Amino acid sequence: MNDALNQLLQEPGIWRAADNQHTGQRHIPSGFAELDGVLPGGGWPDAALTELLHAHSGIGELRLLMPALARLSRSGRWIALVAPPHVPYAPALAAQGVDLSRILLVHSREGRDNLWAVEQALRSGTCAAVLAWPAADITGQQLRRLQLAAEAGQSWGILLRHSACAAQTSPAALRLELVSELETTRLKLIKCRGSLGRQEIMVNLDRPRTRAMPLPVSTLAPSPRALAGQRRNWPRQRPGTRPARPQQEPQPQLPLPLETTGSDTRNRLRLVRQQQ
Repeated sequence: MNDALNQLLQEPGIWRAADNQHTGQRHIPSGFAELDGVLPGGGWPDAALTELLHAHSGIGELRLLMPALARLSRSGRWIALVAPPHVPYAPALAAQGVDLSRILLVHSREGRDNLWAVEQALRSGTCAAVLAWPAADITGQQLRRLQLAAEAGQSWGILLRHSACAAQTSPAALRLELVSELETTRLKLIKCRGSLGRQEIMVNLDRPRTRAMPLPVSTLAPSPRALAGQRRNWPRQRPGTRPARPQQEPQPQLPLPLETTGSDTRNRLRLVRQQQ
């Protein structure tokens, strides 16, 4: 009997309350050492829903996600933003290391189709992360469908909701509430799969303690030997000629919103699939 019980406890889908680091799923480093230290697995739960609750938008909810989104944007899959309340600012995303070519903006012709688009994006398997701003009247059954879609598509679903929704039950694996306080942000862990109870931590969103992804080699400063080799290869300017103007680098631009097609009853989302 003991051998059978021990064998059963070794299954990855079983979590024991005394083991706060074992949740049976993958995790995404958040880029903030304080947050990774309290989250089971050391990061955001992948293939599951995460709810970020806030009293009003613009207090740092997107800055909290940027290191993880920058990492996922280089995984070969898409980062989908479904009906964002504001137009994303491309230079700010690029400055945070997000690959703009992997960003999809999804807008439905009718607001009621936004949840359908979120579910399809999560379930498709082509999106590494899906961000959505659902209405306050979203039901528990609808949240459950999104959770199951995230598990099926192995996608990280992020729902940004008002703090008043904290009293509502939710199947999300992680629920956080952001409270802005001067130069820092207080994070309240309302619900965390694999955690032993509620916790609160302080995080400075402007100064991450850790980086979610190392910088590419091309962005590092060249060595003095490399600079000397480049100088030898520079073309020499002839006397009396004007130096050529340096070409300006193109400004990063967000891709066009994902094209949607519709019928008389509801829109159909066309998800772009790339060969890996």
